[in-house]
Amino acid sequence: MAERITIQDIADALGLSRNTVSKAINNTGILADATREKVLKKAIEMGYKQFSYVNIPGIGIPGADPGCTLPLKKNEIALLTANFIGNSHFASTMLDNFQRGVSDSGYTFTMHRIRENEIRNLQLPNSYNIEKTAGIICVEMFDQKYCSMLCGLGTPLLFVDSPASGLGEPLKADVLSMDNQSNIHVFVHEMAKRGKKRIGYIGNCMHCQSFFERFLGYRNAMYLCGLSCSEEYCITGPAGTCEYPSQKEYRKYLRERIQSLDSLPDVFICANDFVAIDALLTFKELGICVPKDVWMCGFDDSQESRITSPTLTTIHIHSQIMGFSAVHLLLSRIKDPSMNYRRVYTETSLIYRESTED
Repeated sequence: MAERITIQDIADALGLSRNTVSKAINNTGILADATREKVLKKAIEMGYKQFSYVNIPGIGIPGADPGCTLPLKKNEIALLTANFIGNSHFASTMLDNFQRGVSDSGYTFTMHRIRENEIRNLQLPNSYNIEKTAGIICVEMFDQKYCSMLCGLGTPLLFVDSPASGLGEPLKADVLSMDNQSNIHVFVHEMAKRGKKRIGYIGNCMHCQSFFERFLGYRNAMYLCGLSCSEEYCITGPAGTCEYPSQKEYRKYLRERIQSLDSLPDVFICANDFVAIDALLTFKELGICVPKDVWMCGFDDSQESRITSPTLTTIHIHSQIMGFSAVHLLLSRIKDPSMNYRRVYTETSLIYRESTED
């Protein structure tokens, strides 16, 4: 089977930038007609298949077959997600604002669930139409290889959160996230002032970039406050070898780790409210009382954090500004694909509740 031609292959053949070729093929941004025609001609010669052509009399590409003309106008924004949106504490409100914003700008909005076999095989869903897609927004997409594949499509792309980069190369795309560190710093400093200096962390730090940054925020805050960061109190792995354990498997893992502790810390910071609630239920099974025996802080300010017993100290994500920011980032990328990639953080707010005796 012949190797698939990519936008980078065309750019290399012409001595042009990848973004210039992407503009020509996706019919986006401002580009000289001569440059656009040169790119399209080369793409046809090399057998590029990722655009379709519409027959419009009198509009042709010099040197190409008579039936080949300019690409179809793209006016669809596609949401790709590997999870149910309802499983995210902030995504529903954010996407409501995002959909309104892109619709006001003349785009249609489609949603596509990426299945596990599609992620494994690096396949786009059958419902996705690359010929109509002007831009992609990814929510709850944390598989590094799949996300890298999306970056190679040549379509303007925005990730809301992203795979944990660790020591690897960052994605070649714009990324929108909440501020994952500032209020963790504030929380650790406040705990130290209250005499709570043994602080632990719960949550798989490599689950996604936000979890990774929250763990870094915890470690940095402990260092800056002159506190010892005990590895014993950092429960940061997945359950066994399973990257995405079930709730039952994760609670079993938490139970085993907590039972192995010689003593409890004064406070646990959790990667998000789901993790915090799993920890709360595990503590209750073990006869550990929050906040009597240990204090706890979550992240996200989910609805569950306000009704659980005790109510959960947490960090609030402002979903509306994330929605507005997502509109700006993706539409500006569609307008000018050649911009440097951007990583934007939106404000968060610390909320104290009963789990820290507030």
